[in-house]
Amino acid sequence: MSELWDPAAPGVLALPSGRLVRGRGLRKPLPPGPEPAFAVYLLGTQPPPVTWESTWLRWPDFRLPSDRARAREVLHEAWRRAESERVELACAGGKGRTGTALACLAILDGVAPDEAVAYVRQHYDRHAVETPWQKRYVTRFTRPAVEQP
Repeated sequence: MSELWDPAAPGVLALPSGRLVRGRGLRKPLPPGPEPAFAVYLLGTQPPPVTWESTWLRWPDFRLPSDRARAREVLHEAWRRAESERVELACAGGKGRTGTALACLAILDGVAPDEAVAYVRQHYDRHAVETPWQKRYVTRFTRPAVEQP
């Protein structure tokens, strides 16, 4: 198991299971401390290269993922890997798309869909999940029937 995030570090969200995931805005400098082991970049255009493993999920600003099936797969992989790796989710500002994706991870971790936005706003950023359609996307996001946290 690799070193995990410091739960007190900026942007780190503790999920109910104890998994730790870091959310951040790419417009800000990389925070001090360890680098991610795996990152998901939620952007409308391809992100610049990084030295750690990453994947790009096409997700235009203030909108929803371009490919919802792929978004489900990528977010599930991020949730699964967060059990033993430093996982980061990031968009440009670190609030709308990142907050939406973190709320989906909270659902995968057992938070009820209608409570996931409030969970992320309480434990990550009070401005997370910026648009009504992002909030609706979260409330309609469901856990796979066979996956348990």
